[in-house]
Amino acid sequence: MGDPERLDALYWTCQAGRHDAQKAPARYTWRELTIAWRSDPRVQKRLSDGTKRSYRLPMDSIMEKNGAKDVRKTTRQAIRAAYEKLADTPRKADRHLQTISLLWNFGKNKLDWPVGDNPASGIEHFSKQREFLPWPEWMVKKIAEAPLSVRTAAELILGTGQRPNAAITMRRDQFQGEWMRVLDEKAGVYFETYCPVSLRVYIEATPNSGAHLLAKNLTEPLGYDAIEKAFRAWRAGLG
Repeated sequence: MGDPERLDALYWTCQAGRHDAQKAPARYTWRELTIAWRSDPRVQKRLSDGTKRSYRLPMDSIMEKNGAKDVRKTTRQAIRAAYEKLADTPRKADRHLQTISLLWNFGKNKLDWPVGDNPASGIEHFSKQREFLPWPEWMVKKIAEAPLSVRTAAELILGTGQRPNAAITMRRDQFQGEWMRVLDEKAGVYFETYCPVSLRVYIEATPNSGAHLLAKNLTEPLGYDAIEKAFRAWRAGLG
């Protein structure tokens, strides 16, 4: 015979539907979302091995700490608090925030999960990824007055942190909302990273005259020499 008091408590727990065996398995969890992203052939096909590796650690961390939690119950305050805890490692913090945003958008747009707006969207990053300022500040301030091709080249170089040739030949489809695919010319691989708001706004406002942001025609980009010549002419005019 069992303990009468324990059996009685168990009976009423079952009557109330609170026994573990009666609980429905959680839906829309971070673990389920991460596994779905990693298993989607469309996503995996377009990403380089380096990009996949860069997401592995933050995704593993999310699954370890929050794998069983409902994505829909994730709040902006909780995301910001977790982000601030990583302030001593800003690149790690930014990558963590990017990963949350990536998974959330995947769940909402590709899986049609009822998760609502992305709570990580708009949280200011500690640093622009791969930031690179090749010109003096006074020249940067003059960029807004430069000819369109020169300004676009400058915005791409400054906003993406790529070397000039990689930035100048960027295609429009390399920009997807908060994300952009940039080239690590040294390693010869593309990877996804956060796209600064200022660059997104600029790109949305530029005339669309081809597949490339600096288009020679519908399918080809302007060459480095043409942009470099235009830049030198503009630079000489500044005195």
